[in-house]
Amino acid sequence: MRIGVIIPAYNEAASLPRVLADIPRQHVDEIIVVDNASTDDTAEVARANGARVVREERLGYGYACAAGVAALGPVDVVVQMDADYSDQPAELPLLLQPLIDNRADLVLGSRELGTCEVGALQPHQRFGNWLTAQLMHGLYGVRVTDLGPFRAIRRTALERLALAERTYGWSVEMMVKAARARYRIVEVPVSYRARYAGQSKVSGTLKGSLKAGAVIIGTTLRHRSWQPTTKNE
Repeated sequence: MRIGVIIPAYNEAASLPRVLADIPRQHVDEIIVVDNASTDDTAEVARANGARVVREERLGYGYACAAGVAALGPVDVVVQMDADYSDQPAELPLLLQPLIDNRADLVLGSRELGTCEVGALQPHQRFGNWLTAQLMHGLYGVRVTDLGPFRAIRRTALERLALAERTYGWSVEMMVKAARARYRIVEVPVSYRARYAGQSKVSGTLKGSLKAGAVIIGTTLRHRSWQPTTKNE
């Protein structure tokens, strides 16, 4: 099983060395850092620490993730993680095991089931995660506890989902379409800490939080009639 890791990054030069150093390379075949129009040394730092860099000028988490997926070589599993060192890359094997055991198509790292450092998740983030999880259960019949960014999905399964959201809705679109496609979705407990440096581009401001929340809820509702065009294996 070949594993590819994509790391969207916007001005994360300070944290990337730690993120890349902690990825267990024996489990990974390719690492791509998507430089999402950074104005710092994100690209140079990523290359210096062993990652391949893809530049995406259009700002948006979904744009960055889509660029990373498109640039991946022949891998079987796509792993997403954040560049701010709040996820713990060393826990990557926890996400891979359900895929290796053929128990899952999409594995989500749950911060609610794991250990979350005090202050790493703000109250409005926890509420938003809870509300979206309730909507998903009611609309799609899937039970999840978190919308965390640290996740792994079979590449063929990801491609069938034809994700279209290009900003804050990428991750939740993946989840609701996976539910509609009857993928096996498994959560595993993961650890989470406060970002290593700087301020979150989303949760760090009220405006960013409200905008992200509106997109996430809208995405959750919008795809309730979506049907996969190909049959899940």
